[in-house]
Amino acid sequence: MINVDSNEVGVVGLGLMGSSIVAALLMNGYKVVAVAPLPADLQRAPDRVHHSLNESLKQGIHNREVKVLEANVLFTSDYTDLRNCFLISECVIENIEIKNGVYSLIEAAISEQAIITTNTSAIPITLLQKNVLHPNRFMGMHWAEPAFTTPFLEITCGLQTDILLAETLYNLASSWGKEPTLLRKDIRGFITNRLMYAMFREGFNLVENGYASIEDVDRACRNDAGHWMTFCGLFRYMDLTGLQAYYHVMKDLFPTLSHQTETPQLIESIANKGGNGITNGEGFYHYTKEEAAEWEKAFEEFSYDINMLSRKYPIDLIEQRLNKKVK
Repeated sequence: MINVDSNEVGVVGLGLMGSSIVAALLMNGYKVVAVAPLPADLQRAPDRVHHSLNESLKQGIHNREVKVLEANVLFTSDYTDLRNCFLISECVIENIEIKNGVYSLIEAAISEQAIITTNTSAIPITLLQKNVLHPNRFMGMHWAEPAFTTPFLEITCGLQTDILLAETLYNLASSWGKEPTLLRKDIRGFITNRLMYAMFREGFNLVENGYASIEDVDRACRNDAGHWMTFCGLFRYMDLTGLQAYYHVMKDLFPTLSHQTETPQLIESIANKGGNGITNGEGFYHYTKEEAAEWEKAFEEFSYDINMLSRKYPIDLIEQRLNKKVK
């Protein structure tokens, strides 16, 4: 079982997502060993984590002194520093060979009782399990950015994962203020990315076939699903707004939706030219340095605001309200 009494966890890979996870775990009272496989990330990660901790204090996400939290993190490139961690979150690039190399380095340092999780958003856990020493103690733990504001956390079992360990990790994550999901059966993309990429595919289909512009697709998503998804999921929304209507629409609409299996030309042409969105100013939109900085700042502000709103409507909101009435 997971040694939930242990207070030391590890994060391997300190890009934007890994640094965000480090901050989230620090806010939840853990000592964190933050391993940077890339030298550049070892330089950038402390500032990223400091900014997240400092801003989250201002926003009321936590109430501890930032210096106290920062004293609980070790930034390192030495995998042997992971030796006392009971839980390790791998957050390196989505490349199986690179991940396998990282797992070898992690396993050489940790105890046989420690759990390794991967933050992969799409690679099947069963596939990654094939090259670890203890596949029963390996599972997916998919975070969302920013890791310290969203209640999202997706725990996925591979074919060889010990389900009891996964359930224990699920319960532990719930104590972090998360509303986790547990996939007992592995599938590529898990839950959230299968849903999101189905929407991405239809968005590309509409744009590439001349039905709508990029701006119009973004506006439609923002002003419809963007309003209700924070409150409830797909199935609850249909219950709330009339299940029968969706039933009848599906009969005619489903056959017309995109079934494309190739990567859309629109994103391929941008990616092949090196476009990476606000990182370098070239994506589906063009950004000056000033615009990119303002979009990044606005997204951070929105993440805090939407966190505060969504916390008013937790997954067990109705249960809480009914229990109050009974009392």
